[in-house]
Amino acid sequence: METVFSKIIEGSIPCKKVFENERILAFYDIEPAAPVHVLIIPKKYIGSMNDVTPEDLPLVAVIHGVAQQIATELGVAESGYRLINNCGPDSGQAVHHLH
Repeated sequence: METVFSKIIEGSIPCKKVFENERILAFYDIEPAAPVHVLIIPKKYIGSMNDVTPEDLPLVAVIHGVAQQIATELGVAESGYRLINNCGPDSGQAVHHLH
C-alpha cells in the first residue's frame, strides 16, 4: 500500500532522519505535538498493530530498542518520554502504516 510513509522510505518525500537501518526509519514529525517528536516506522509495510504477525514481533521489539537509543541520543531518556501507537481510525491513526 502506498502511503506518505512509503514515499518517505523510498526517498521521494524528504525527511529529517534521526535513525535508519535496513529495517527501520526514524524521523522528526513535520507537525510535532511535543518538543521532541520522532516517528519510528518499519520499512516493511505493516498497516497497524492489528496487522502485526507473529513473524513481525521481533521487528516490533527492535523498534522499541531503537526508541530507547533515540531517547538517549536526543537527551530525553532521563527526564522521560512517551511511546504512542494509535491503532485504527477511531484512535487517531492518520497514516495507515505502523508508527
